[in-house]
Amino acid sequence: MAGNQPSGRMRTQAPLADGAAGIAAGVPSSSVELDPEALQRLRDLDPTGAGKLMERVATAFDASAARLLPQLLAAQAAGDAEGIRHVAHTLKSSAASIGAVKLSRMCAEMELLAKQGQIDGTLEKVTALSTELAAVLAVLKVALVSPP
Repeated sequence: MAGNQPSGRMRTQAPLADGAAGIAAGVPSSSVELDPEALQRLRDLDPTGAGKLMERVATAFDASAARLLPQLLAAQAAGDAEGIRHVAHTLKSSAASIGAVKLSRMCAEMELLAKQGQIDGTLEKVTALSTELAAVLAVLKVALVSPP
């Protein structure tokens, strides 16, 4: 299911799991890249897997996403640039830590625009981000608990 691409990133086809934690049920499959070096750094923290760190990371990211996406949607609907910036910043860091490069980049772009007060057109960006987030969650369930 996963394979190394010339870019050095793990490219995985991500059919959505049952609603991917309820974030975006019905979102079509997406090609998601997770940085294998970021995943390996996490694996190195619990080399035997005895501490179930990978499962805990996946669960924490899932819970964080489930909390942050509604906040992002509310901030977008209210035209709250600071709220959008805060959520995008938080999600950017979390996504980077699990190797979700594209998601992290999307959050960085949204954070920068919101910081500059440019929130026109954020609904489309939030929709795209939520689609990517759901796909990342689906891949994460497989990638973090699978051996490299």
